[in-house]
Amino acid sequence: AKTITVSDNGIGMDLQELADNLGTIARSGTKAFLEQLAENERKASNLIGQFGFGFYSAFMNADQIEVVSLKAGTDKAFIWKSDGKTGFDIEPAVRAGFGTDVIIHVNEEGEEFLSRWRLEELLKRYSNHIAWPIHLVSKEKTYAKDPAKAETKIVDEQVNSASALWRRPKSELSDKDYIDFYKSLTGDEKDPLLWIHTKAEGTIEYSSLLYIPSHVPADLYIPTHEQGIKLYVKRVFITDRELQILPPYFRFVRGIIDSDDLPLNVSREMLQHNRVMMTIQQATLKKLFGELEQLAETNSEKFNTFISLFNPQIKEGILSDWANRDSLLKLVRFKSTAVEGWTSLADYKARAGENRKTIYFLTGENEARLRASPLLEAFSEKGIEVLLGTDEIDELTFSGIGEFEGMQFKNVQQVDAEDELGASNAKDEHEKEGKKAIDILKRVLGERVKDVRLSKRLDKRPTCVVFDKDEPTPAFRKLMERLTNEPVPESKPILEINAGHPLVKKIVTLDTRKELSGGDIDVVQELEDLAYVLFYEAMMAEGEHFDVPHDFGDRLNRLLAKAS
Repeated sequence: AKTITVSDNGIGMDLQELADNLGTIARSGTKAFLEQLAENERKASNLIGQFGFGFYSAFMNADQIEVVSLKAGTDKAFIWKSDGKTGFDIEPAVRAGFGTDVIIHVNEEGEEFLSRWRLEELLKRYSNHIAWPIHLVSKEKTYAKDPAKAETKIVDEQVNSASALWRRPKSELSDKDYIDFYKSLTGDEKDPLLWIHTKAEGTIEYSSLLYIPSHVPADLYIPTHEQGIKLYVKRVFITDRELQILPPYFRFVRGIIDSDDLPLNVSREMLQHNRVMMTIQQATLKKLFGELEQLAETNSEKFNTFISLFNPQIKEGILSDWANRDSLLKLVRFKSTAVEGWTSLADYKARAGENRKTIYFLTGENEARLRASPLLEAFSEKGIEVLLGTDEIDELTFSGIGEFEGMQFKNVQQVDAEDELGASNAKDEHEKEGKKAIDILKRVLGERVKDVRLSKRLDKRPTCVVFDKDEPTPAFRKLMERLTNEPVPESKPILEINAGHPLVKKIVTLDTRKELSGGDIDVVQELEDLAYVLFYEAMMAEGEHFDVPHDFGDRLNRLLAKAS
């Protein structure tokens, strides 16, 4: 027979209770029983029935359902029968002990549930943590070469853990308990970085156990309907799909939220507008921010590990979650020219002093390249700290923050970032030659540059490139191309020169030789090569590419050959 039988050794039902509880749609026997209990007894009961529809849902996959029950303290069992269409019958029956058997005669639509593996998967997914053990008993055939020797055996296995670790007091749990549960929950072989266990009591009661992984999850950047947080109601799994319990930038967080105050028959739409769910979401997010802020204060090593893993997601939150912006600004970290490791915006402000009203930053793909950028020379010389952003999102992050406690953000790659540096570094004896070099470089480089000017930033390097404040920097352009999958027009750079540098002086010398020689081809070539190499070098220092990459190599090789 194609049947599934659900048996328990509970208190059972008598004739009248079978008729009342199963013969009346939308009447919950569980709810009626709970109403007779005191408040503290209800909380400890672990009973979940409420609306009286759960039993009738079985008819979606059944031709007939039989319920055999013997009530505790009585000696007469009864069987309730119905096809779900023509009413029901109740007759005397025989049962060996107290309790109830629900026998489902499965129809064609429900045949998938006759598979032991399908039932086990459903039980583990939805009922793994309910308080009572669930045994799956089935008849399994053993296979042999000779079909006549094949046997059928009874397999009886407990398929649920029958415990909800998150509901136990923290004082009863060890680190190993938390770590083992994390691994069973997520399938992750590595230990979590940290966990946050909360049991909220009061108007709304819920338990939560959140984990932060010790590595970046493989699916962090893969769009999915699943989230890292599983929602339970009274230990029964409800969903991990589509419902956004935490903001998207916390999608790396794994864990469980379980509440007795939510209805079991919830839908995604209901939860989105459910007052209890909204309160739980807000409290959970507040707790998560608080724990991370405390971690930053008490365990800098572990917090720095968190930042190295999930700093981009914190920056993502700064750009998308205005309501929690202040909390996110406390957590976000950047590299800096003033200190080793990570630094916060608050620490930058403290080091800058009350008189400085600007936070300077520079973005790019590589920290080592940023630290070696010629743009930083004068800032370092004057003791002005510059934040370094190597995450792809940093260009948007700095512009998205805009202002932090009265300090404005400014990209040192933009032309107006030099205002605080004072006058040009060109000494009087070099300024005349510098102006000549400007005219020469404008003539040679032509449309490749927007302008050539004397630099306030350079001390050791001959050249650097900057951009007008209203034009996108290379890092911003690359980010926009990735986000839109469309080409973004390149901004023409402004070439700044160090008038006192020997290579800049040589530009003037070569131009003079060209004039005296009547335009000697070798001198003209050397002048052009040097001008382009200085330009290319400045572009390379900021991580820019060239339309014709080999042109730089060809010109550099000619100059090296000339000098040898």
